[in-house]
Amino acid sequence: MSATEAASIRTVIVDDHRVVREGLRAMLDGIRDVEIVGEAENEAGALESVAEHEPDVVLLDLRLQGESGLDICRRLGERHADVKVVFLTVYEDEQYVFEALRAGARGYMLKKASPEDIVRILQSVRAGEVVIDPSLGGQIALRAASLRAGDSWPGVQLGLTRREGDVLEQLVRGLNNRQIAGALFISEDTVKTHVRAVLRKLGVNDRAQAVSYALRNGLAS
Repeated sequence: MSATEAASIRTVIVDDHRVVREGLRAMLDGIRDVEIVGEAENEAGALESVAEHEPDVVLLDLRLQGESGLDICRRLGERHADVKVVFLTVYEDEQYVFEALRAGARGYMLKKASPEDIVRILQSVRAGEVVIDPSLGGQIALRAASLRAGDSWPGVQLGLTRREGDVLEQLVRGLNNRQIAGALFISEDTVKTHVRAVLRKLGVNDRAQAVSYALRNGLAS
């Protein structure tokens, strides 16, 4: 194996949109330091591809069709501890960064990142660093300062994002998915995704338990 091949970052792309996977492959294939060895559109495909190709890094979207990238990250960590996960997503909410790191990710960057930035982050992550997209640095610093000051919304301690908190508030009000979608100007599918995340993070089984938990713990008025 040549020095160039040894330096290449073996990478698997996991994204449920084929056009995104093809775009990333086209963008990175011409870069000497990165070798795209596999791709997948869901958890099963990701686990299979990683087992087959033994990559250095997995580029993983935060949300896939019907699946959570966070859950996939955890399972990859359980089965392939040496593989480093970097989230590549459109979500700029700093709370998602915290969730990603708790799930075991070593990097978090936005899909608007340049090829040069992607390669730089992949290199840093393979070298053992934890790297966050520079454009999110200010938000994360502000959130850290808020947490230190003790004036942050309590739901953040449970890993809830602000939008999930908004959905939880509507659940407390007794709204159904369609009504919540209308109140927050989001789709019903997005509401369902947020509700599932809320139930999982609160450790409850249904909406009634989520409402009870929220009221007991000051997560809703």
